Amino acid sequence: MIEAAQFVEAARERGFDWYAGVPCSFLTPFINYVLQDESLHYVSAANEGDAVALIAGVALGASGFGGVKRRGIAMMQNSGLGNAVSPLTSLTWTFRLPQLLIVTWRGQPGVHDEPQHALMGPITPQMLETMEIPWELFPTEADQIGAALDRATEYMDSTGRPYALVMQKGSVAPYELKKTGLSGVRASSTSAKVERFGGERVSRHDALQKVIANTPKDSTVVLASTGFCGRELYAIDDRENQLYLVGSMGCVTPMALGLALSRPDLRVIALDGDGAALMRMGVFATLGAYGPSNLVHLLLDNGAHESTGGQATVSRGVDFASVASACGYALALDGDDIGIIDRLFEASPVDGVRFARLSIKTGTPSDLPRPKITPEDVRARLQQHIGGR
Repeated sequence: MIEAAQFVEAARERGFDWYAGVPCSFLTPFINYVLQDESLHYVSAANEGDAVALIAGVALGASGFGGVKRRGIAMMQNSGLGNAVSPLTSLTWTFRLPQLLIVTWRGQPGVHDEPQHALMGPITPQMLETMEIPWELFPTEADQIGAALDRATEYMDSTGRPYALVMQKGSVAPYELKKTGLSGVRASSTSAKVERFGGERVSRHDALQKVIANTPKDSTVVLASTGFCGRELYAIDDRENQLYLVGSMGCVTPMALGLALSRPDLRVIALDGDGAALMRMGVFATLGAYGPSNLVHLLLDNGAHESTGGQATVSRGVDFASVASACGYALALDGDDIGIIDRLFEASPVDGVRFARLSIKTGTPSDLPRPKITPEDVRARLQQHIGGR
């Protein structure tokens, strides 16, 4: 058994200062220790996939693969691997965005546990191996910690992909939580009043052109949701300050949060879609609580899963702006008028995330291309672009 401080401080020496996750009783000593150190950062995620995407955003903000850099750790119970499969297989793996995973081993064969862990316990190693994530047991002796972290960082730096430490019961000694609340959460204030704008709906193309006009390359990063949003942004103007998600549906917002928190020198724009937002609505609460003033969340709502054939979503019955307001966003706009985008970017400074939902027409150019630049190359290009700031 080790002390929480022994691992966390050894990890800090290797650049690990960002943590995100969903609690498990095995992880309690770590979370308690990190929460009480103001020089470390812990984000309480709504689900494990959000935590992985958030740490991917932190990795995106780090420059290059070699040397001392800012690193992040996603922590979860092994039951949460199911929630994390999408970003682990189509975000971190695809874009080569490394992170350390600490996965607890509930239901480990031979160790009595609750019935809900009876299947996940035995298949945890196979799940990691199927996702091509190398793993080893979490260190239980102090003299094992440095070597385990060095193996992890060497793999992460050479491949750009995650590495996992699987924690058995009783690996870490208890650590008392001596403070209440969460570090990094904005002070509670009155929710933003929703501002609504009437008008005539425009196409996604027109909306994206307006976004480009408001996002200068030297000071902003634009992360576009998977599907036609990213593809059409690429077709209009493929700029080095843009990244186009592929897969990982719903992960653009937690990823943008990780980037915005770790890179306050940049304005980060998350271009979202109604289908993606509906898939991970829990992240609205996370953004409302932790979101910094350099983060902008723009949701283009056409009421359809357009890239898969135009099947309707249930977005017409959802008041996204009121959800954002209730979750603590600092600015919440809603409407059909394209001028809402200018309002989103030009409004007076606010303490927290800006949000706008713009209702747009369905319809996409018939010759819409797929990006010719690979996900790895678009990530590397963006990192090079922001690395010197």
